[in-house]
Amino acid sequence: MIFVIQINSSPYHSNAGQRAYQFVSAALLQHHEIFRVFFYFDGVYHAFKYATPPDDELALTRKWSKLADQYQIDLVVCISAAQRRGLLCSDEAQRQNKIDNDLADGFRLSGLGQLVEATLVADRFIVFG
Repeated sequence: MIFVIQINSSPYHSNAGQRAYQFVSAALLQHHEIFRVFFYFDGVYHAFKYATPPDDELALTRKWSKLADQYQIDLVVCISAAQRRGLLCSDEAQRQNKIDNDLADGFRLSGLGQLVEATLVADRFIVFG
């Protein structure tokens, strides 16, 4: 089965991101395909490279990055939602005369068209948060 996942809430506002991560991990272990994970609204906070939770808390950004690397999962962050929250990749930072690239490894910025495309390919579309 082919899944597309959308995450709408911040990793520190609710446990939706953690539940999404657990679902994706379990689906992969069952040999399902995760076509894309789309981070929208406050879900874009999962993609901040410099997020450093305390040692006794889950470092969800690093977990997503590692999972994306291991399974070649497409982690897409809504560019509009990201810009509103100050999250920029190197190209966008340069275009806006900003200094830094805030996007964590394995994530990329794109538009809602990527979400629409993914829903056309998927057998199931699941929203967390």
